[in-house]
Amino acid sequence: MSDTSQTKNSQYYIELEDRHGAHNYHPLPVVIDKGEGVYVWDVEGKKYYDFLSAYSAVNQGHSHPKIVKAMTDQAQKLALTSRAFYNSSLGEFEKKITTLFGFDKVLPMNSGAEAVETAVKLARKWSYEVKGIAEDAAKIVVCENNFHGRTTTIVSFSNDPDANQNYGPFTPGFVKIPYNDLQALEETLAKDAANIAAFLAEPIQGEAGVYVPDEGYLKGAAELCKKYNVLFIADEVQTGIARTGKLIACHHEGVQPDILILGKALSGGMYPVSAVLADDAIMNVIKPGQHGSTFGGNPLACVIATAALDVVEEEKLSECAEELGKLFRAEMEKLISKTDLITKVRGKGLLNAILINDTPDSATAWNICLKLRDNGLLAKPTHGNIIRLAPPLVITEEQLLECVRIIEETVVAYQK
Repeated sequence: MSDTSQTKNSQYYIELEDRHGAHNYHPLPVVIDKGEGVYVWDVEGKKYYDFLSAYSAVNQGHSHPKIVKAMTDQAQKLALTSRAFYNSSLGEFEKKITTLFGFDKVLPMNSGAEAVETAVKLARKWSYEVKGIAEDAAKIVVCENNFHGRTTTIVSFSNDPDANQNYGPFTPGFVKIPYNDLQALEETLAKDAANIAAFLAEPIQGEAGVYVPDEGYLKGAAELCKKYNVLFIADEVQTGIARTGKLIACHHEGVQPDILILGKALSGGMYPVSAVLADDAIMNVIKPGQHGSTFGGNPLACVIATAALDVVEEEKLSECAEELGKLFRAEMEKLISKTDLITKVRGKGLLNAILINDTPDSATAWNICLKLRDNGLLAKPTHGNIIRLAPPLVITEEQLLECVRIIEETVVAYQK
């Protein structure tokens, strides 16, 4: 039967991807066709609450009208010049983002992984030209169970076999230590500070299951980096842009990283936009021709990102995430007291996860997500028995409590 004579329902699109696309993802079986605010609709027209937010890329909600207008207006005017020329949008975006986040300079890129690669290059260059590390001797300290992207260099310092198995040979120059362990960090820095350029960490390990470090970890890490003349790089691609209840998660402990990596919600999910921010003493080691991107800093990206940041400020999304996150975790704690299927809830702001009382290799969390889908809420497991729950930050208290009801009814019914 030809495609033109087939009914284009969810199964049609699932089979189409299966036949023609690389099998590098394992999606929940739902085919999204439309999104608005906190809701998405599948191709059959069923409505769902989105509790993944494209891994926190749509903090401002799906198709936010202000961001859509900025995008469509600019697309009709000028989309791309490359950086061979100046354009009238880049400087305005650079001023906006550096002022908002408190840095001298920004280097715009496209994807989160590209921004991490940029930060790695920037830290290494600084270490050779400013700190004085011998050429090719610089090391960057990273954390176990990290997730910074999937480029060859980044998977070189992953300990997830799905990320790095059969992708070698790997890029040298990385030292792995346990996450949330200041003693391990200090021992590593004290042992070889003369050759260490930077410490790269996620303020909350999202892909690892929304693993929130102990209070004081980020502040302690930043202080140790300063003590040993090592740059503190914060990968806030997922935790930044108001997701955790602050503009960036580091601000929960009053920390300003030496290098800040942003992406995802920097565009409200409308376009790939990422950024690396640092002060002049670090950023000025990059000279013309030494790093760049054809699309990085393009006019379309700049006006979209500027509008997306305006929405965060105007709608007070950090404050919303902080307040509703506390409410959500309190409601999940009540649910835990009613069931032995959930053992723990953890998170900050509206980046949260529940731990399912089963082994990571079980199908329980996946099956619960299927039931949640049936009941009108979309979420997805990570690391087998952990369900990440992260709605768009524009969600209202009434909507959040409706979602709590769906989660509770689903979990309680699942036990029967």
